[in-house]
Amino acid sequence: MDKKTKVLALVAHDNMKRDLAEWVDWNSMKLCRHHLVCTGTTGKMVEKTLRDHKEEHEIGEEHGEVLDLKITLLKSGPLGGDQQLGSLIADGKINALIFFWDPMSAQPHDVDVKALLRLATLYNIPTAINRSSADFLISSPLFEDDDYEPVVKDYKAYIERVLK
Repeated sequence: MDKKTKVLALVAHDNMKRDLAEWVDWNSMKLCRHHLVCTGTTGKMVEKTLRDHKEEHEIGEEHGEVLDLKITLLKSGPLGGDQQLGSLIADGKINALIFFWDPMSAQPHDVDVKALLRLATLYNIPTAINRSSADFLISSPLFEDDDYEPVVKDYKAYIERVLK
């Protein structure tokens, strides 16, 4: 039984890219079944890591089934990639966010990072901010549940409010 493909956003600050690469390597079989959206060099690193596991992605050679990697590369975070990703979240096109952010370094685009995390929270997108929370997220039975939809608060009253 095929599981519904999810759209997973993967982002990592420079000092966390190696950790994310190791996590992607460890979870390649699960991740390769989904559409991945990544910012900048994180995406190139994720793509290389998954392509290094290409043989493992072959589902059934006897049936001619080879899994195609689906990776969308956005701009680098500081060049607008965080905002592109935020737009995808606001449009309901992202199912989960894995963001290995660096708590020890100030980022020149901290306001963009905060805005991205704000949108993920606003739209109730499952979000992991480190390796252990990412492990918990993708190993949850809800991750594999095709019928699970996060509840998003109804902002109709906010949108339709009358400004004086």
